Amino acid sequence: MPLVAGVDSSTQSCKVVIRDAETGALIRQGRAPHPDGTEVHPDAWWDALRAAVDAAGGLADVAAVSVAGQQHGMVCLDESGQVVRPALLWNDTRSAGAAADLIAEAGGGEPGRRFWADAVGLVPVASFTATKLRWLARHEPANAARVAAVCLPHDWLTWRLAGAPGLTALRTDRGDASGTGYWSPRTGEYRLDLLERAFGRVPRVPAVLGPAEVAGELDRSVFADPAGRSGAEAVLLGPGTGDNAAAALGVGAGPGDVVVSLGTSGTVFAVSDVPAADVAGAVAGFADATGRFLPLVCTLNAARVLDAAATMLGVDLDTLSELALSAAPGADGLVLVPYLEGERTPDRPLATGAVHGLTLRTAAPAHLARAAVEGMLCALADGLDALLAQGARADRIILVGGGARSAAVRRIAPQVFGRPVVVPPPGEYVADGAARQAAWVALGGATPPEWSVSGLAEFAAEPVPAVREGYARARDQVVDRVPPA
Repeated sequence: MPLVAGVDSSTQSCKVVIRDAETGALIRQGRAPHPDGTEVHPDAWWDALRAAVDAAGGLADVAAVSVAGQQHGMVCLDESGQVVRPALLWNDTRSAGAAADLIAEAGGGEPGRRFWADAVGLVPVASFTATKLRWLARHEPANAARVAAVCLPHDWLTWRLAGAPGLTALRTDRGDASGTGYWSPRTGEYRLDLLERAFGRVPRVPAVLGPAEVAGELDRSVFADPAGRSGAEAVLLGPGTGDNAAAALGVGAGPGDVVVSLGTSGTVFAVSDVPAADVAGAVAGFADATGRFLPLVCTLNAARVLDAAATMLGVDLDTLSELALSAAPGADGLVLVPYLEGERTPDRPLATGAVHGLTLRTAAPAHLARAAVEGMLCALADGLDALLAQGARADRIILVGGGARSAAVRRIAPQVFGRPVVVPPPGEYVADGAARQAAWVALGGATPPEWSVSGLAEFAAEPVPAVREGYARARDQVVDRVPPA
């Protein structure tokens, strides 16, 4: 019974699961928090990974490890492998101007967007690594001059697990590489000309591995096993992937499934056999972790919209859910547009949230609670529409992430999405996807092992078009903050 480990190094925390490679049965798990902020020194991720591994009982008895990580984060290393500056994360919007410049330099407007969509399957926004590199080159030239290599959070952690054996040993995978803005899912090659366009020169980038290629071996000296065990066999390192690709692998998403993940960010994505190239820029044409493609829409605002609403009302999340379900669909015309941290889709990095339709009748806790849930879901339903326009199928919605634990979210989602909703039991599906990849590496074979997800809850309801119609009327009335000097 070989065991494997899957790591989810997310924005908020690090989770580690140890599973049976053949059946997927959970053996043990651990977690540790990450610091807040939109820029974080990678050493904090390493410390959290070590703590989560210890909490999960160590790695002495596992055959393989894979790391899934938050996408896009810019990790810059100097010639000696030292981190140049704290990593800029996916939700750091300071490079919005750089994104606009890259589009303008490619022709501006639709021609500029088409250039990028055709080249790498996405249109630059502040989230992507290429825009962050442009920001670094323009605003911190001394740091930029020190950069010898650039990689992503999961790449860096895999490299550290291997003992940081030199910059030439950096490895990544298709899924995470496809979120940089300088790797093409369609051709499977780096666009180093676009990296040079963004940064002014071409630093070293990780080699891109196939879905089950070995990225190296675990350096056992970096971990002291808490149980005092010492493994004799080499522990293989999988190529790892981005968090969304891992989630798709973890829930077993197939054709016709659309995954909606409600975490710090909100994502809507589907597994596809063909790459996407959305000139409008709403859909990012990512690759997945199996050799196929993962067209994806991402919003900056998801589960934390519920947290903010609960804070405003002075209640906990369970009470917020009860309040939301006590109000009628559409909250009698109260609409919350959830751009609380700016927004990525649509590309409104300086937008603010807004409440519309406030009257004496709707100035009630239940109405605000309902509007918060519906607003969050409507923003993601806009993403679903964009996926459908790119040819995706949506026979059902698989709802995952911390926000999916809300009873109100589960029951209101089919009214907003207009499709049946399936909710797996609460779990660490990104870490599970990484573990399934590790099992694929350990066991070999042409496809990942078949792991079943049991305990699915199904929710269905008649669509309520008025909810999305009211949201659409309010959506474009939000205002932008004054840009910082």
